[in-house]
Order: sequence, then structure tokens, then C-alpha cells
Amino acid sequence: MSRSETLPRASRPSGGAPRLNRALVRIGGIVSGVALVVAVAAAVWFLEHRDRGASASSTTVRSSAISWERPAVDSDGLVQRSGVRVVQVAVTGGGGLIDLRFQVVDPDKANAIHNAATPPAIVDERSGLVAHDLLMGHAHSAPFEAGVTYYLIFENPGNLVHRAAKVSVLLGDAQIEHIKVS
Repeated sequence: MSRSETLPRASRPSGGAPRLNRALVRIGGIVSGVALVVAVAAAVWFLEHRDRGASASSTTVRSSAISWERPAVDSDGLVQRSGVRVVQVAVTGGGGLIDLRFQVVDPDKANAIHNAATPPAIVDERSGLVAHDLLMGHAHSAPFEAGVTYYLIFENPGNLVHRAAKVSVLLGDAQIEHIKVS
């Protein structure tokens, strides 16, 4: 009997090499596939965050001296110019959101709140930075009703506005200053 006849088939030198090669090829394929998926995911993440960072720095936070100043009025003046009364400004969402509550007094004047030339905004009086991006682009589409309290939720990138801060609220063609954030 020759030596190859006495050894079990799995122990033969010629039978072990192809199995080892197939296993190495399979492992190499899996590792290559995982590496490709990770590389694509990293590229997508980078592109999304790069665009967000550029837009946040150029559109969300700006100096109040750049077209964000409007005539300063008191509470009655805001009602006369914009048809609304500020009820509350609060930091919510773990500091990442600013909740502005306002009551409509004159529905016709209140429609100016969503005018593209004078969008709603909140200015941090200490830093002068402006938060004006509404969460998910929210805007009221139905007609305003007198006596109803409405809300606007602004993004607060970097938690710029804090509780107890003083802010100016820009609604329509007016701004009311020194509102304490709750």
C-alpha cells in the first residue's frame, strides 16, 4: 500500500491546500467587502457633515449687523407693526432648540411673520449672533386666528442661546428687545 492510500482523504497533502486557499480567498473577500462598505459610509458621512458645517456657519449664525436689524419696539409696538405679542421664549431639546410662543392679535398683520424679506429670528444680545433656521423649515400655512397662541421652533446650533439670556425677537418688520429666555 502506498502512503497516500493509507492516509485519510482530509489528511492528504494535496487535499488540504485547495481548502486552505478557498478559506483564505473567502476571508479576503469578506474583509475587502467590509472595508469597501466602511469607506463608502465614511465618504457619505464626510460629505453630509461638510455641507452641514458650511451651511450652519454661513446661514444659521450671523452677526446681527448684517440685515437682521429691524426697528426696535416695545410690546405694544410689536402688536401695531406685526400683529403679534410674544408670550415666551424658551430653550428646549437639550439646548438645541429655541421655542418661541406668540399670540396673534391682528391676523392680517401677522401674515408678515413669514415674509421672505423679514424672516423670523432670535438674536442673542450678548454675542449678537442670529438663530433663524426653523426646525425642519416649519412655517404656518393656514390663516392665523386672533387670540390663538402659535409657536416657532428655531434650531439653536452650538447651544448659542441659553436659559436666562436676553434676546431680541424679530417678527415681521419689528423687533422686541431684552426678552428673558426661560
